[in-house]
Amino acid sequence: MAEAYPAYEERPRRRGRKVLVTLLVLLLLLVGLLVVADRVAAGVAERAIADQVEQEIAKQQAKSAPPQVDVGGFPFLTQVVDGRYERISIVLTDVQGAVEGNAVSVPRLDVDARNVQASLDTLRSGQGDVVAETVDGTGTVTYDSLAKLLDRPGLKLGEQDGRLVVTAPVDILGQKLTVTGTAEVTVAEGNKVALRFNDLDAEGLPPVPLARTLLSNYARGISIDVPLPELPFQLNVRKVEPRPEGLTVTADAKDVPLNQAA
Repeated sequence: MAEAYPAYEERPRRRGRKVLVTLLVLLLLLVGLLVVADRVAAGVAERAIADQVEQEIAKQQAKSAPPQVDVGGFPFLTQVVDGRYERISIVLTDVQGAVEGNAVSVPRLDVDARNVQASLDTLRSGQGDVVAETVDGTGTVTYDSLAKLLDRPGLKLGEQDGRLVVTAPVDILGQKLTVTGTAEVTVAEGNKVALRFNDLDAEGLPPVPLARTLLSNYARGISIDVPLPELPFQLNVRKVEPRPEGLTVTADAKDVPLNQAA
């Protein structure tokens, strides 16, 4: 004969399950609130940094679309307490800078700051330095802007097979010809880009030494060190390379005070 168990023994178990479920729900709600608070705080910091970047760009007499800032690392609030931030990414688009009176277009400039130190007192008072251990930047200068700096009517620049190519109309010994060729692109002192056009030719070039000399003179005339717009955050150019969208410039800096970038 089956042994009967009192029904009241099941009630404590059910109550225990309900309490556990309630505690889990409350814990999930608490975690959700903390995540929301963390993201809200990060958003406030991102807006503050974006405002600072806009001020620095204006000081350099440049223009851009509103900066896009992303404070990386989670949770954000523990980084605030620690005074050290893993990563701050800044994206500038439609940048317009001036070089020797000419407007230079940089469609996009990506800046990545790592291991940023900023004490809570600095954030509260606005006094003191917000220092990034390393800052890396990548930007692209349009070929149209670069061609204007060379100041040769009709000259066009582009990219082919990873090299900078040029086409330009020239008048050699009374003949209107089209010059084509490639250039060597390197970094020059003073955040400049060195362009050296050593391989130019023109179809129909008269087979006389003077014609070749005139073509060589044209190549030397457009082989210059091109200054770049002033870069924020003390960035120094390390590498340049032609790409289909423009001349890509890679720059970096160390121990940079982000709130004194001008």
